[in-house]
Parts: sequence; C-alpha cells; structure tokens
Amino acid sequence: MPDRQGVAIWTKGRFPRLWCRIPLLHQRYGIYTSDVVEGNCKGGVFMSQENVASKKSIFSSVSRLKETKVLTFCGMMGALAVVLGYVATIKFGPYIRIGFSGLPNQVVDYLFGPWIGAIFGGTMDIVKWFLSGDGDFFPGFTITAMLGAVIYGLFLYNKPLKWWRVIAAQLTVKVVCNLILNTLWLNLLYGQAIAAILPGRIVSNAVMLPVDTIIMMILLAVIKSSIKPYFDKQR
Repeated sequence: MPDRQGVAIWTKGRFPRLWCRIPLLHQRYGIYTSDVVEGNCKGGVFMSQENVASKKSIFSSVSRLKETKVLTFCGMMGALAVVLGYVATIKFGPYIRIGFSGLPNQVVDYLFGPWIGAIFGGTMDIVKWFLSGDGDFFPGFTITAMLGAVIYGLFLYNKPLKWWRVIAAQLTVKVVCNLILNTLWLNLLYGQAIAAILPGRIVSNAVMLPVDTIIMMILLAVIKSSIKPYFDKQR
C-alpha cells in the first residue's frame, strides 16, 4: 500500500463547500471537492473533521471568566499591578519613564484575549484611582485603558509571538491611546492646549517605543514558555 494513499490534492480551492456541525460531539466536518488524490483514488467529495472546541474565537474567549483558575490569575495580576504602580517606576530625565504597572495588563491581554483584557484594564483603572485618591474620577482614561487592552489582545491573543506583532501593538497603542485619546482627555480635563502638550508627548512616546517593545517581548516570551501552556490545557 502506498505511504500517501488517499491524500487529497487541492484542485478546487482550500475552502470547504459546506460545514456540518455535531454540537454534542463538539465536532465540525468540512465537505471538499477535488479532481484527484495521491494514491489509487480518482477524486470526488471528501469530508474533513475539525475539533470545534479547539478553535475559540476572540469573541468567545470572554467565557473563560467562568474558570476559577482564570479569575484567580487575573486577581493575582491585579494585585501585582497595584504594587508595581507604587514601587516600580524608573525615571531618566523628562521623557523616559519606565513603569511596570502595565505589564500585568499585557499578560492578561496576551493570555485571555481582548475582551477579558478590556474588562481587566477598565477595572484596574478604577481600582488604581480609588486607591490613589488622586483627583476626580474621569472615565476617559478608563476608556483608554480598555481600548489599549483590546488592541494588545487583537494583535497578540492566539497569535504567534513575533517581534513585528509586538512592535505593531505598541505603536498602535502609543498613537491611538497615548497621543490621541489621552491628549484629548488632558485638554478636556485641565484645559491644556493640545498644541502645547502634544510635541512633548510625541517625543516621550517615541523614546519609550523601543524600550516598551523590548520589555514586552521578553516578558511575553517567558509567559509563553512557562504560564501559557497551563491555561491552554483542557480548553
């Protein structure tokens, strides 16, 4: 018997003609057509099985909040973010400020996706404001925190960890969240002229882009090899 007997050659597209789903078995079957196959078959209609449970969309990832281990880990990351906010900020001059309190947020975004990340980011923004007691609460910064989590999650959740993904995620967050939204919030909240504060913010974010990218890449590489396999099991 040939080693590759019955292997279909894709001659009519790689996309299935239709899907058949068996919910109780968590299986999905794709119906394909092909002119020829390798081996002693002459082509025809083929059925390919797919495990539905293994292909979670970014939208269905929010259901993982029902898992005790996910809730516990998010609670631990929240506590760590609060502690890091108080003790782990390094300043080099007026433009370089390395803060580590956002790293737990990025870990949650990477592990559990944009929607759990958004919930976590918004919640932590409110918790940090409550604990700091610094000024009046402004929901704009909460929106920024949630949007940043969505951006990180869309770039990184269930995706191969690549330098270009981390750079793109950091760049998008810095432009959309830091330079556009947060500058607007500062203008609305304190009346600071955008033209006056934007140049300094551009310089600061440009300087921090490579720093934050390197830190994030190193952190997520460690998380990928040490923690992520635990949460990927039995999904």
